[in-house]
Amino acid sequence: MGPVLDVVLSTGFLAAILGVSTPYVLAALGGLLAERAGVPNIALEGSMLTAACTGALVAGYSGSVWAGAACGIAGGALLALLLGVLHLYLGADPIIAGIGLNLLAAGATAYTVYALLGDKGGTSRLHSGALPSVRLPLIEDVPGLGAVLSGQNVLTWAALAAAPAVAWLLYRARFGFHLRAVGEHPEAARSVGIHVHRVQFRALALSGALAGAAGVFLSMGAVSFFVTGMTAGRGYIALAAVFLGALRPWGVFLAALGFGTAEALAVQLGNLDIPSQLVSAIPYAITLLALAFFAWRRRRASRTAPASPPGLPTPHLTETP
Repeated sequence: MGPVLDVVLSTGFLAAILGVSTPYVLAALGGLLAERAGVPNIALEGSMLTAACTGALVAGYSGSVWAGAACGIAGGALLALLLGVLHLYLGADPIIAGIGLNLLAAGATAYTVYALLGDKGGTSRLHSGALPSVRLPLIEDVPGLGAVLSGQNVLTWAALAAAPAVAWLLYRARFGFHLRAVGEHPEAARSVGIHVHRVQFRALALSGALAGAAGVFLSMGAVSFFVTGMTAGRGYIALAAVFLGALRPWGVFLAALGFGTAEALAVQLGNLDIPSQLVSAIPYAITLLALAFFAWRRRRASRTAPASPPGLPTPHLTETP
């Protein structure tokens, strides 16, 4: 027990939590925006994978990590918009369409890497580079705090800034009010002049861009190359964080941070004398337990909540962040 506590209480572990949580936070906040707009973005995994592959390839061929990051984020947004076309215009079920896009992204990225580089494993032959880390001259000399905060990747800081930005967008901006109105009752929103599909497409674009940033972090932040299937289900775990966080930005942020903590713990425990199978199962076991807790809490709340008048939706537009 002593070695485990030494790992958990170390500043290195706290710094690792921020880094490991970055893709979860970005993808979960993207999933939140789509969910609040009434279009569940099951294709978060595909957007992350597309962005990770696109970013690494563009950065490697162009020699610019920023061009790679921009193209990767754009690729993630385009996949989310494709989900919008399939669901909003062609009437496809968003769950089935999202899973199909995830499978498409997995196959397309593997094929593209093999076609361009002749390697089925990834882009390790291509020197893509990595996005820079941010040094904090005044903070890095502070004992403890400097080791945790200074030296984090630029996308980790973007993830930390994304939570208050999404909260402001949803609860302070006019677009956020329209987005929540569309998600709660699209017909009522349409009756007051809100273009429902336009708002939903914009929400999906933002959702895909955030998921794309999460994918770019995996291939150009945590490492400097793309590996086939490197998202490893993180998009689905991010979806779990959306609902565990009760569809609120700060709740989603904390839930994603919790999943990141579980993965960071699994990585750190892998260095100890613990069976590797048990360690690798920790993030997924935590996800299942969290979803079970969410289902229990929602069922309990439905039993105690007063009934709404027949035919009227439950109002949520005046909620606080």
